[in-house]
Amino acid sequence: MVFTPEAAFTTRPTLTGTFGMAASTHWTATATAQAVLERGGNAFDAAVAGAFVLHVVEPHLNGPGGDLVALIHPADADSPRVLMGQGPAPTAASIAHMRAEGLDLVPGAGALAAAVPGAVDAWLLLLRDHGTWELGDVLAFAIGYARDGHPLVAGAAATIARVADLFRDAWPSSAALWLPGGTVPAPGAMITNPAYAEVLHELVRASGATPGDGPSGRVARIDAARREWKTGRVARTLAAFAARPHRHSDGRDHAGVLTAEDIAAFDAEYERPIVSSFRGHEIVKAGAWTQGPALLSVLGMLEPLEDSLLDPSQEAGAHRILEAQKLAYADRDAWFGDTDVDVEALLSPDYLQQRRDLIGDTASLELRPGSLGGRTPILPPVRTGAPGSAAGTGEPTVDRTGHTRGDTCHIDVVDRWGNIVSATPSGGWLQSSPTVPEVGFCLGTRLQMTWLEPGRPSSLAPARRPRTTLTPTLVLRGGRPVMALGSPGGDQQDQWQLLVLLRTLVGGYSPQGAIDAPALHTTAVTDSFWPRTWSPGGAVVEDRLGDRVIDGLVTRGHRVTRAGDWALGRVSAVGRHDDGVLWAAANPRGMQGYASGR
Repeated sequence: MVFTPEAAFTTRPTLTGTFGMAASTHWTATATAQAVLERGGNAFDAAVAGAFVLHVVEPHLNGPGGDLVALIHPADADSPRVLMGQGPAPTAASIAHMRAEGLDLVPGAGALAAAVPGAVDAWLLLLRDHGTWELGDVLAFAIGYARDGHPLVAGAAATIARVADLFRDAWPSSAALWLPGGTVPAPGAMITNPAYAEVLHELVRASGATPGDGPSGRVARIDAARREWKTGRVARTLAAFAARPHRHSDGRDHAGVLTAEDIAAFDAEYERPIVSSFRGHEIVKAGAWTQGPALLSVLGMLEPLEDSLLDPSQEAGAHRILEAQKLAYADRDAWFGDTDVDVEALLSPDYLQQRRDLIGDTASLELRPGSLGGRTPILPPVRTGAPGSAAGTGEPTVDRTGHTRGDTCHIDVVDRWGNIVSATPSGGWLQSSPTVPEVGFCLGTRLQMTWLEPGRPSSLAPARRPRTTLTPTLVLRGGRPVMALGSPGGDQQDQWQLLVLLRTLVGGYSPQGAIDAPALHTTAVTDSFWPRTWSPGGAVVEDRLGDRVIDGLVTRGHRVTRAGDWALGRVSAVGRHDDGVLWAAANPRGMQGYASGR
């Protein structure tokens, strides 16, 4: 059989033009990025401006207290780089300390789960090194929305509603900000955050206090803002607030361990990416301190198969995609972390062939990591959840204790000079831990992705980065970027990106057609979020896949959850054709993500 053709109808056009393109998970961030391009800024200026707006307009999906992974390819560079904005565990965050607190898992909500905030420093580093604008001009958009207000999106209102009792009963500072007048704000209500506006003003003032002309003066001014963020009022205030005992997702009160010294010690930086080939393209991911190399493993397992077996819209293809992902994510859980991971061995042809040979005609109900270099894989202890329940539809899920799965946002920008960026900021959600009233945001909970059993690559250790789910993607052809994409969704981020890659690079779909097409993912992986469950054989599908495909998956032994017609996937993407024409596309699900450009 041939690859299923693209549907004639798409929810939106794939935008094309020659000037510049932006796409993100929120229309205001996309419009902000496009506005920067229109005023002469480059893709990096635009991405940073849009990202700070995301802090304001998607506070349930990311915040200044969170983290960031981005992939960049400047037009004058020979190769892409990773922008690393993932802060490490604080120096006092140890397995022994967590055990002494009576915990067997790092909590899913509360400052004890906070890594060092990394996103803000990373964005400022990107602006310093690859942008062209002054900090005040870049932050003016976010300052305006925080000071003057913005309409609250429905997802944020729903999140606040779920945790309203927690805010009222245990997190009064969060109630003061997010429950104006004591009630849950309605979707579309105007929301302000003057405390965060003042934080951004302080960064601008710090940059303005450093004189100097030309590029070196601009670098010094942005570095002054970075120092203010890491050593000034914000850092001291965050540390002091975190040290006060407060309610965590285990139902008890704990104090956080983050200190001002921890914040001051972190520097965002650039890293070499992991690059693997697929069907004449180079796929670029961050290292194994993220889940990114798992996508490369899946693509490596699938590449030799005939096209129809890479088609998510056919039963045989959907089955093999699900099974390959189970194997790749079992390897993620056994081997990935902020340690010396042998990614080359994991992506070697011989190893991928061994993994490919494990894919049978029926669904596996086991976690099956492979053996590397004769070493026996050791999986962490996991709890079994109901089929499809570990991450449900991949929607941001929040319970009344504040623990959250899968929340994040994404932004992509490409400009007329050929600069391109794909960035996935996350963490510091409004439901992560109590709002620090003096600064208008809270700390993140990325340490929930670490284990409290020693000796594993992703075990909690002081000053070690937690293995993150954040995983943007760049696609190159002949060494030049042709696509930047990413998605929210926790453990589903790369699963949904995989579908877009297969449909564009193998099926020949347009970007918007690939994003619109029916999606699926497996939940038969260890959940990266508290309480760390997995669902043997679990698969979640959009009904638009059709009864024949879905029933076939059930017959093969997959424990299928139907999610509705338009429930899965949050991918946005931008790119550049060989003739220089730029394009952009964005997810229609949830009626929030948008692309813009000309």
